[in-house]
Amino acid sequence: MRRSLGILVLVLSLLGCRSVRRGEPIVGAFQSSDPEVQRGRIVFQQHCYKCHPGGEGGLGPAINDKPFPRFLMKTQVRAGLGAMPSFHKQDIPPDELEVLMKYIVALRKHNTPLPPSSPRQ
Repeated sequence: MRRSLGILVLVLSLLGCRSVRRGEPIVGAFQSSDPEVQRGRIVFQQHCYKCHPGGEGGLGPAINDKPFPRFLMKTQVRAGLGAMPSFHKQDIPPDELEVLMKYIVALRKHNTPLPPSSPRQ
C-alpha cells in the first residue's frame, strides 16, 4: 500500500512538472446548463480558485489542461501534493467532490482546441 502511494505521488509529480504560471488560455466564456457543473463551479470557487484561478496556473499549476482521470484527481484533492493542501471529507464532502470533478472535466473540454477544419471546396 505504501509503495503504491509512493508510485502515485511520483506519477503525479512527473505529470505535473511544468512552470507554475504556465497554462493554456481558456477560449471564450465558459457556460454550462448542467446544474451539477454549476454546483461544481461553486465548490471550485470556494476551495480551488485562489490557487488555480479559472483553472490556470497561479499559486498552483494549471489544472485545465491536465489529462488526469477522475480517480487520480480525486486522490490528489484528498491527499494533497507538494504545496497543495489535502481536502478531507469534512472539507469537501463526497457529493461536492463529484460535482467538482464534473466541473473540472467540463472546463478541460471547453479548453480543448477545436480540430482544424478542412477547407471547403
